[in-house]
Amino acid sequence: MADTVESVGAGQLPASEGKRPKSVRVVLLALMIAMMLAMLDNMIVGTAMPTIVGELGGLEHLSWVVTGYTLATAASTPIWGKLGDMYGRKGSFLSSIVIFLVGSALSGMAQNMGQLIGFRAVQGLGAGGLMVGVMAIIGDLIPPRERGKYQGMMAGVMALAMIGGPLVGGTITDNWGWRWAFYINLPLGAVALALVSAVLHLPRKRAKAGIDYLGVVLLTVGITSIVLVTTWGGSQYAWTSARIMELIAIGVVTLVGFVFWQTRAAEPVLPLHIFRNRNFTLMSVIGFITGFVMFGATLYLPLYQQSVQGASATNSGLLLLPMLGAMLVTSMVAGRVTTNSGRYKAFPIVGGVLMAVGLYLLSTMGTGTTRLTSGVYMAVLGLGMGCLMQITMLVAQNSVEMKDMGVASSSTTLFRTLGSSFGVAIMGALFNDRVKHVMAERAGAAGKHMTEKSAALDAKSLQKLPPVIREAYQHAVSAGTHSAFVLGAAVAVLVLVAAVFVKEVPLRGAGAKPSPEGEDAAPPVLVEAV
Repeated sequence: MADTVESVGAGQLPASEGKRPKSVRVVLLALMIAMMLAMLDNMIVGTAMPTIVGELGGLEHLSWVVTGYTLATAASTPIWGKLGDMYGRKGSFLSSIVIFLVGSALSGMAQNMGQLIGFRAVQGLGAGGLMVGVMAIIGDLIPPRERGKYQGMMAGVMALAMIGGPLVGGTITDNWGWRWAFYINLPLGAVALALVSAVLHLPRKRAKAGIDYLGVVLLTVGITSIVLVTTWGGSQYAWTSARIMELIAIGVVTLVGFVFWQTRAAEPVLPLHIFRNRNFTLMSVIGFITGFVMFGATLYLPLYQQSVQGASATNSGLLLLPMLGAMLVTSMVAGRVTTNSGRYKAFPIVGGVLMAVGLYLLSTMGTGTTRLTSGVYMAVLGLGMGCLMQITMLVAQNSVEMKDMGVASSSTTLFRTLGSSFGVAIMGALFNDRVKHVMAERAGAAGKHMTEKSAALDAKSLQKLPPVIREAYQHAVSAGTHSAFVLGAAVAVLVLVAAVFVKEVPLRGAGAKPSPEGEDAAPPVLVEAV
């Protein structure tokens, strides 16, 4: 039988309790550490990459250090979710932590770029299970009605990772060497591993059906093809090249085959019935768009600040504080209001409006825009993202049965990941094209030659350029960010359109009223015990 204080079981702690048992708070601490591992890693490693290339060489393979990690993360995300649903959340989550730590240790010991790429892929396999595991376990432990209280905690971890990543990465690389950018994961991961092992006690499961291996292969190939298209298109290969066309064809064929097979598999990797719920489908769309906008903004805002406003790499991270701070505050407010009232439909609507307005304002920035003005614009964008970041996961989890909690969490995470890949790729294509065009227009052949060598210069390198070239480059970057943010604003309008059709189904937990029967009714809570 389960001990409701020392052993935490899914759904067994009623939301009416005024105070959570200590064990639940300890588990939440461990989950936040694991979440930070997944989010912090790329930002720390990104800062260390110039030093890594300087020691290991292989500059031509630099992009694969990130691409290998991203591919493995995206492809494994839905698989981790399904494994948790089939065989138990705790075991799959601990396995993902171990794989991530093994990949981190091996990456720190890499002797050449080939090894580093391979070990980063191992690390990415584990990272795919970290975020899914965190969201799914929180979904098991805390009823949706109360989950809003913890949105601020998750948003805080995200903000800390975005701000602290570059700072920590630079400090570690300068003082300890780039290998510690990977080794730093080991003590943090060990703490999370120990806490989860000791305190978290979820029901053990054993599915009668086997793993859907064909579904796994089809989904992995399909997702890999999509990510490679968005990564290579417009950079290593032209969008109309044979290689990109082949990848698109492979992606379409395998994903169509995957959907067909999921209707026949005994234990499908991604049960299609969850998409019959209107709210879940809408949250998947909103999550995709949020990922599209957020990662595009966090990529091109620092570039604008460094190239046009003259900020250093470290300061450009700190200059994102208005956006991240606004996102954190709004997320906390949204969580509290949702917990107290049980109402949430207004947040995606307001978030869609603010996100579109914020991106439009950012698109108006020019070479003379002050940091104060850009900070206000970023705060508007942050307010919009704060209304959306955790609400999408909350509503998605509330729209499925407990047995599909892992699949729902992984699907929502996957759509956000794919959205970020598309956002970075499409915004990047627009940005690079505009930069090259303006440079050629303002600086002639010299400008064209410079953009072929590099489409992004830091503030220190920029000061070494002749005044004419420097001014042309600043105008080019300003024009490029304008195009990227106009696209982002147009895409963000779709969030508002999708949010209008969300049906406000009562959240499971304390204070929730019985749901009307129908396809959008919230499924009952399934109480499980260890």
